[in-house]
Amino acid sequence: MRPERHNSIKILLLLDVGGSMDEHIATCEELFSAARSEFKHLEHFYFHNCPYGTLWKDNRRRHGGHVSTWDVLHTFPPDWKLVIVGDAAMSPWEITTPGAAVEEWNEEPGQLWLDRLLTAWPSAVWLNPAPQRLWDWTQSTQMLHQAMGGRMFPLTLEGLDLAMRHLHRTPSARGTGQYPR
Repeated sequence: MRPERHNSIKILLLLDVGGSMDEHIATCEELFSAARSEFKHLEHFYFHNCPYGTLWKDNRRRHGGHVSTWDVLHTFPPDWKLVIVGDAAMSPWEITTPGAAVEEWNEEPGQLWLDRLLTAWPSAVWLNPAPQRLWDWTQSTQMLHQAMGGRMFPLTLEGLDLAMRHLHRTPSARGTGQYPR
């Protein structure tokens, strides 16, 4: 008897919930269920539209039970791979302007938090469940695609394959695993 093999890659999964993501719930639930059984090391957190200063672990408690994004940045070392799932559809001000987030008071813009995440985990991709043909029609999707350095992939079988290949060949950062405040 042999124990079941699991992928040794460590995945930090950030899932956008609410608003325009509601129509993609079934697809994202299937992804999350499949990912949970595939990876030995998988941690997930939720956010709305763009990651800011707080995330949450339990979507049923999204208005309470927040986790500081700083704590997440300081908990998971740089050898983890970051996978963000979201349609990237929001007001562009949520990305560029403090105080423009829909669900929380963000003292700093979403772009700054995304930059911090990408600095902590340079091996990162964004999976977008919206049809790729529509990405050019949404300014915020274009902005986040650019902020990700082109590492936004469609949430399709082909897109998942391309994203995982990218994560596999992207070396993780070396260092202390701590993101400076």
